Amino acid sequence: MADDQSSLRQIQGTVKWFDPAKGYGFIVSDTGGPDILLHVNVLRNFGQSSIADGAEVVVLTHSTERGVQAVEILSIAPPARDDAPVLTDFMHLDAEALKACPLEPARVKWFDKGKGFGFANLFGRSHDVFLHVEVLRQSGLADLQPGEALALRVIDGKRGAMAVEVMAWEAAVLDDKDA
Repeated sequence: MADDQSSLRQIQGTVKWFDPAKGYGFIVSDTGGPDILLHVNVLRNFGQSSIADGAEVVVLTHSTERGVQAVEILSIAPPARDDAPVLTDFMHLDAEALKACPLEPARVKWFDKGKGFGFANLFGRSHDVFLHVEVLRQSGLADLQPGEALALRVIDGKRGAMAVEVMAWEAAVLDDKDA
């Protein structure tokens, strides 16, 4: 957090772009002004290693000589999208039924953004769960790192266990407390 807290401001905005490989990206404030730097360490403090372009965020910012920087993320909402299923595997499923699936703790085994998929291990289970990049995007994430803790909503798809929603572990814990 910034040493001089007099310049802290709460800003609502949209992620313009974020590159996990570079370790930073930018947010555009809903009220205008200069782009706001978002560093990967600020995301990690929130419990995520990436964020989808177009995600809505509420952040605390700090003005520096080099510009405005996000110092804390207060909330993240996935990018707006229509209600169409992101994968054909989900077309026959009711959206409310998907939301009723329990959140299950998991860790990323591997994820390749270039290939568009990866796998996670559910705690206490021996089988893997398929993670598709479109499910990540709809969940407000852009990439995952091996070992990253997640909460997943999982269905038995045509080809095995599939994640239908992915949340950072910390966000899932907060979501569970709100329920």
